[in-house]
Amino acid sequence: MHIPDNLILHLGLGAFHRAHQAACLQELIERGQKDWRIVAANIRPDPLDVSAALIEQGCAYTLETISPAGAHAYRRIEAIAQVLPYTSDLAAVIAAGADSRTRIVSFTVTEAGYCLSADGRLDPTLPELQAGLDAAGRNEAGSTIYGVLTAILRARRAAKAGPLTLLCCDNLRHNGERVRAGLAAFLALADDPGLLAWTGEHTRFPNSMVDRITPRAGPEVRTRVLAATGRDDAAAVSSESFLQWVIEDDFCNGRPRWEDAGAELVADVAPYEEAKIRILNASHSCIAWAGALAGYRYIHEGMRDARIRTLVHDYVTHAVFDCLRPSPVDLEAYRDTVIERFAGDAVRDTIDRVLADSLAKLPGFIVPTIRERVACGLPLDAVAVLPALFLAFLCRWQAGLARADYRDAALDAELLRRVCCSRDVVAAFCAEPTIWGDLANSERVTSAVRAAHARALALTYPPV
Repeated sequence: MHIPDNLILHLGLGAFHRAHQAACLQELIERGQKDWRIVAANIRPDPLDVSAALIEQGCAYTLETISPAGAHAYRRIEAIAQVLPYTSDLAAVIAAGADSRTRIVSFTVTEAGYCLSADGRLDPTLPELQAGLDAAGRNEAGSTIYGVLTAILRARRAAKAGPLTLLCCDNLRHNGERVRAGLAAFLALADDPGLLAWTGEHTRFPNSMVDRITPRAGPEVRTRVLAATGRDDAAAVSSESFLQWVIEDDFCNGRPRWEDAGAELVADVAPYEEAKIRILNASHSCIAWAGALAGYRYIHEGMRDARIRTLVHDYVTHAVFDCLRPSPVDLEAYRDTVIERFAGDAVRDTIDRVLADSLAKLPGFIVPTIRERVACGLPLDAVAVLPALFLAFLCRWQAGLARADYRDAALDAELLRRVCCSRDVVAAFCAEPTIWGDLANSERVTSAVRAAHARALALTYPPV
């Protein structure tokens, strides 16, 4: 494939990127706007890596979308011009970032990949981050997003390749601002003031909000694609038909006309991302924690349990709305749309997928609502049930009683011991600063979570 003069280097070649950002660019290509393409790569080993399959298929793949009514549609995605196979030195990734044709570097590395504390600041105590700083000191990329961006920016400065927009596409509140602050803190710790100054002058970090439910693609997706299209596609991906992308229009070296593909280019992403993170993302985690306790495998099974559906509806209505108003979003309509999407059985999103990285999701999606309600003296019962569900799940999982494949980059054995082996698990859990920040050891929060914990345990299967 011809590689045009306008490239997006995307870091994190997972299913979500291929169903979301690449699909939006494909829409533009089909509308005749063919002047942008993606170069994609992973920055760490991935057991689900599809790079080899994509390269074998000329970087093209099939996207299956499924409507809430169960209608299936299939689209050939050819927006990715080049896939860079993973190597530990990331030499090809750095070279691509230093190429003057690359005008945007975007990334999806999951919430935990940003090494942030509960207050949203870079956490220098994390071993992963320290390893990244050590690698940067050796002029290597390492495997953290900050180390990789540092290596790219160093190479780009040396090549005089021009300005660069760094576009976070993960579910972080104020994600562009967080990445900019995190990278600045990383460069300060790496003692590279020259690159910090250059970055301030030559980069932009727009905020963005992304939304499209994209389950892990099992073998059944490949089977359906083959039956529908005649293509045996080893890199096929499946998602819901719904897609939303809200982007702060703050780019320094050009961008695709994503608004022609349905994206919303706005001056302020905050009200949209607050509604999405606090309503959709928090509810998603709530269903996963409750569903895992109840023994379900899929999100839609959890939402068809009247007890769990009531928890979600009450949380959004009685805990979140107060914190979001006034808002340009029709909050009631958005809540109902989210519930409808989660209740549909066509996408078959798994509990295990949504459970992943819960320790980053709790302070990112839920604690801010608790903090605001505490500050305003508002009741906590509707929101306290969410951390209580996670605590109940965590303790049962630690004891080998939860039927779930829980994977969490931020979870360590010491935290598990402190919380799950405590004589008072609620007090121990509510004392964790990495989760609660300045609310750690709050008597009011601890009391609310303790009251909600009994409700959470009532969901467990088999009963405790």
